[in-house]
Amino acid sequence: MRKAYLVLSDGSVYEGQGFGAEADAVGELVFTTGMVGYIETLTDPSYAGQIVMQTFPLIGNYGIIEDDFEGKVHARGYVVREWCEEPSNFRCQYTLDQFLKERGIPGICGLDTRALTRKIREHGVMNATICSEPPKDLNTVREYLVTGVVDEVTCTEPKTFPAAGETKKRVALIDYGAKRNITRELCKRGCEVTVYPASVPAEDILSGGYDGAMLSNGPGDPSENTYCIAQIAKLLGNIPLFGICLGHQLTALAAGGRAEKMKYGHRGANQPVKEIGGTRTYITSQNHGYAIVSDSIKRGTLRFVNANDGTCEGIDYPELNAFTVQFHPEACSGPRDTSFLFDRFIQMMGGDEQCR
Repeated sequence: MRKAYLVLSDGSVYEGQGFGAEADAVGELVFTTGMVGYIETLTDPSYAGQIVMQTFPLIGNYGIIEDDFEGKVHARGYVVREWCEEPSNFRCQYTLDQFLKERGIPGICGLDTRALTRKIREHGVMNATICSEPPKDLNTVREYLVTGVVDEVTCTEPKTFPAAGETKKRVALIDYGAKRNITRELCKRGCEVTVYPASVPAEDILSGGYDGAMLSNGPGDPSENTYCIAQIAKLLGNIPLFGICLGHQLTALAAGGRAEKMKYGHRGANQPVKEIGGTRTYITSQNHGYAIVSDSIKRGTLRFVNANDGTCEGIDYPELNAFTVQFHPEACSGPRDTSFLFDRFIQMMGGDEQCR
């Protein structure tokens, strides 16, 4: 196994072994706490521009299964404690190493990921490079910015997916980096889903005869997507609307709210979310480095908060016939505690689904 290095923007150097593509990469180093679901993590477009580190120590043990892909790979690198070279699973098609090589993504293993996670939690996310030799000049690493990534991950033209069985509703899904399971969850509830690029004008949605609009997850700083925010402002109050992750953030900005970058974000499948005024705490899947400032919410009502740090996790806009959540109710491989929110969206569009 070849020698490789993870070098942080503060000059810290970690020596490990390289796997995947034999290439150097620069990105924003983030950690995710999921114990399973590394395939879904690697194929989540929301990781565009980032080097992803898994806190769970053994990765690759069930190989790669293409039916579990959520999209194309946009992560810039992959960091694990232990890489399993010989996976064992009846669904396995090929190895993690082959997957990364075919997509030009470098990986590094053999590092103390616990120490790296503690460092990021204490100091905040920072840029890093996976490389074959530590660079003498770190300016390129330090100056790297995750920007323009929605344009990088969105689809290029509309595509329609049929409902499973009878078509009950027609939904326009705006793709800011959409995970495929959003479409699956809608289709299995009787929705015909048309996926549009992030550049779609609001007028095309409003004139399309749709029963509702879905705003997807996606990567990067929500505030830089000024065109998307302006289009959502035109949709609000004119069509039932459900936003997830970046879609949640963009809606809040369109309604006059404000976003801020978090110290190290929420990434993983074990994030607790409490419903305001309710009795339940839901375990959710999340992947975001920005949050809406709760005090900045003007036209909506805070509905969900993170049980760990109190940050905004969901907003209702009853006067605008819209609601949004920061977490992923479509999460695959789970948890699925909040999938009922899709039923709520169907009900908002005039359907007969039961929701909580």
